[in-house]
Amino acid sequence: MPKQITVIASLPHGLEESGAKELENLGAKLIKFSTGIVICSVDLSCFYRLHLQARLPFRFFRQLSQFKCHSQKSLYDGIQNSFDLENWLDPTKSFRVDVSGVSREMNHSHFTALQIKNAIVDSQREIWGYRSNVNLTLPDVCLHLHLNSNIATLSLATSSYSLHRRGYRSAIGKAPLKENIASGLLYIAKWKYSINIVDLFCGSGTFLLEAASIAKGICPGLNSKFMFEDWPDFDEELWDYEKKSAHSLFKSNQKISQIIGFEKDINIANQAKMNILKAGLEKEIVIKMGDFRDYQLPKVPGIIVCNPPYGKRIGNTEDLGDLYFELGHYLKKNASGWNLWLLNGNPQLSRFLRMKCKQRFPISNGGIDCRWMNYLIH
Repeated sequence: MPKQITVIASLPHGLEESGAKELENLGAKLIKFSTGIVICSVDLSCFYRLHLQARLPFRFFRQLSQFKCHSQKSLYDGIQNSFDLENWLDPTKSFRVDVSGVSREMNHSHFTALQIKNAIVDSQREIWGYRSNVNLTLPDVCLHLHLNSNIATLSLATSSYSLHRRGYRSAIGKAPLKENIASGLLYIAKWKYSINIVDLFCGSGTFLLEAASIAKGICPGLNSKFMFEDWPDFDEELWDYEKKSAHSLFKSNQKISQIIGFEKDINIANQAKMNILKAGLEKEIVIKMGDFRDYQLPKVPGIIVCNPPYGKRIGNTEDLGDLYFELGHYLKKNASGWNLWLLNGNPQLSRFLRMKCKQRFPISNGGIDCRWMNYLIH
């Protein structure tokens, strides 16, 4: 039986269940999920597959060990006793330590990270006579320790950056929606490539780009460089096989629905077009400059997605009430038979739509407590 690896996926709050289903569909064996994380067991093939194909996680971590940790000394001893330095971190490699969570005795992440660093470099000096350098920006090895009550979980981060960055979006709007959140919201909305999709406030085009990428079978991790490619158990042949499998998912001749975005700010609309061109999806996505109220929707109903301003980063509640009222009026007049999915971070504003919400899902968007709200338009 292939060796099993415990993987921890970091996810946006509200997308844990969707993320768990995505990882299971890619072959992972679910262990559990809780706020912001999914823990699963995988073999090495599945480990690589998750990094190439999963759209929802922010980060992946490979668990190295767990140990009881109730003080600074037990942390120091635990790191030295459970971390195989000779295998993972010889002094020629630089490293960084990140810490999340707290315990009663250790509630300051900086000092906890310092204790972990001391335990590592003291062991290195004892084994080799010299130590690694710490590199906070581009380390060779990125260690992560999570504290939960009296249990410490030590893991290796598989990337030095968040995986929501697909590489196509060099230009962003004023309050951009992260790519993995957009994908998760489309997953909840059960959008399929055969259904027309329109974004009335498309900004830099994130919803549209993720929809087109999903429809065309473009895997998000194919152009990424991962830290595990330098790990001692990296299997290049297996990695190449999974990359070829991911490439084979691309559907060059896939006929898909209309994917349309409206943006009244000319500069932001041009940013969206730049992003779409960089992603090679200019044949799949149409950006229309101007206010959505000046356009007619496609004749065949589909879904409308939007992330209108809600007064936290753009605009204010008093001025935005009119916008939401006009949005509701436009939809009731022009979008009969369509399905609206609206991301809202201000319940005071959604009332101005004068529409009855069918279902809503909590989601954290950039630290703002939001609701992904669904309306059937009659």
